[in-house]
Amino acid sequence: MSVRRLPGQPDQPAVPPGSEPTPPRHLAPRLAKAFAAPRAKRAALIPYLTGGHPDRATSDRLVAELVVAGADIVELGIPFSDPIADGPVVQRSTHEALEAGVTPDDVLGLAAAHGSMAPFVLLTYLNTVLAYGPERFFSHAAASGVEALVIPDLPLDEAAGPTAALAADAGGLTALAATAGLSLVPMATPTSTDARLDLVAEAATSFIYCVAVTGVTGARDELGGEFPALLARLRERTESPLAVGFGISTPDQAARVAELADGVIVGSALIDAVSRAADVDAACAAAAELVSAVSAAIAAG
Repeated sequence: MSVRRLPGQPDQPAVPPGSEPTPPRHLAPRLAKAFAAPRAKRAALIPYLTGGHPDRATSDRLVAELVVAGADIVELGIPFSDPIADGPVVQRSTHEALEAGVTPDDVLGLAAAHGSMAPFVLLTYLNTVLAYGPERFFSHAAASGVEALVIPDLPLDEAAGPTAALAADAGGLTALAATAGLSLVPMATPTSTDARLDLVAEAATSFIYCVAVTGVTGARDELGGEFPALLARLRERTESPLAVGFGISTPDQAARVAELADGVIVGSALIDAVSRAADVDAACAAAAELVSAVSAAIAAG
């Protein structure tokens, strides 16, 4: 994987004497391939949808449309009653999915049905994993073709060590997930301290989810200038792919992010386009149009 540099940066990042960026320890071979050889050439395109929204049948069609339109990786959210990292668009979609009775198994079924087309990442919250049973959840996710999980409310400190919800000798959720062949994706934000980024770099076994802006998910008119510095700080610490999400809503914004990142995550704008559609065919067309436009913008630079 080529390492992107910020304009004006030296070829070799400035790292403390005797220190080198942490090489990735991949648990996710298909994700690694997608980041290394994205279809738009410059960065992997990762559309995000709430699994089962607006309904199970439409969600199934949408996933297929995303891959055809240019998705390298598909991220699916498991509906949860209190999605604290998500803004109003995603919150609305997850609540509607819950009201329709969508379950974690329904979302795993989507991944299993389309896993031959693209690698899958799941976004879920800790209570969902604990309620399902961590070992059972990780085993079922891996059997469904999922390669990585994003758990926004799981602190790195707790992920690596035993928790009250696990057996004392379980080694933490990270170890349980790795035993099943799954990577837990660490998250980094513009406000992360250097010490926290060191932990993030050490924990990465597939990629790092980089939050573009402070706050929750949601389309924004401007991304601001926070994420370039965050990526530069991470490049000093790791060779793992860096995927940027939160706030990317237009093809132009995606192209800007792709200048520096290895992956571009588009979620709220996509869910909003689907939600506004009059029927299933219109929803699929709107999703395909946005993903195709973002892919073209990334490729054009």
